[in-house]
Amino acid sequence: MSNLSFDIKTIFDINSDLEFNEKALKIFHWQAKNIPVYKEYISSLELKSGNINKIEEIPFLPIQFFKSREVIEKANAPEIIFKSSGTTETGRSQHFVSDLNLYQQSFTKGFEAAYGDIYNTCIIALLPNYQEQGDSSLIYMIDSLIEQSGHSKSGFYLNENNALLDTLLELRKSKTLLIGVTYALLDFIEKQKIDFSNLIVMETGGMKGRRKEIVREELHEILCAGFGVSKIHSEYGMTELLSQAYSCGNGVFNTPAWMKILIREINDPLSLCKENKTGGVNVIDLANINSCCFISTQDLGRVIGNDQFEIIGRFDNSDTRGCNLMIG
Repeated sequence: MSNLSFDIKTIFDINSDLEFNEKALKIFHWQAKNIPVYKEYISSLELKSGNINKIEEIPFLPIQFFKSREVIEKANAPEIIFKSSGTTETGRSQHFVSDLNLYQQSFTKGFEAAYGDIYNTCIIALLPNYQEQGDSSLIYMIDSLIEQSGHSKSGFYLNENNALLDTLLELRKSKTLLIGVTYALLDFIEKQKIDFSNLIVMETGGMKGRRKEIVREELHEILCAGFGVSKIHSEYGMTELLSQAYSCGNGVFNTPAWMKILIREINDPLSLCKENKTGGVNVIDLANINSCCFISTQDLGRVIGNDQFEIIGRFDNSDTRGCNLMIG
């Protein structure tokens, strides 16, 4: 890439805040020139990108632009277009991805940073609405992780609760991860409970309008009882990002080295909050090199430590979307 002075794949080797900040600023200055929508947005704020020298000064592109515009580098054609799990009424976000290999590296390295080597981990997916709608980045990711796992029992389960139960019972002594959209996990344990203390249960995607939203603590208590586990894991990702954060319990998410969360003031979206204060979630995802790395989401959250954050809820009137929607 012209004007970018380092190999983008070195983002996966970042090992300090200083290195992250240096790379983020270089990418910002490159994207401010080469991503037309972002360039236009910065101009509308009457900012000069050349005057921005700290990541705290970087303007974040509102996530709604992924519904109305093609957010992609002007010189690239998309290799694939991922779509969100929204409705036709609210519109579906589209992420024009011009480098699938970069996405593959990001989700693989991010998963392994949180859970270790994928190989021989049985990965079971219960993601009905994502499968039914199609064009899902989550389905693409899980399909690849299933293939990388090399486990004969890894796979997707769609309207196959009995087969899923049989598989889980068979896998009690294996390293097993069950990732499911929240409402589908609840549907499953309402019909049959299971005692699988070593199972990693990971919820994502929220209720999708299929069930009433409940607070995270109550949800996790129900799921723990239903699966016989002591904690519930969560995945924080979305169509507009090529990276994910994972929670190993209690709703506290950890970001990979190339992803960072900043919290903006609710009533002043161009200003950042101090640590531990609730506000709007801004995401820096350096893997988004060919779209936009700096995204202002409609989630509410707070940073609670180095590379850790939690999601508190959503802004009023925001669309239901493919990330964790639990109100904490």
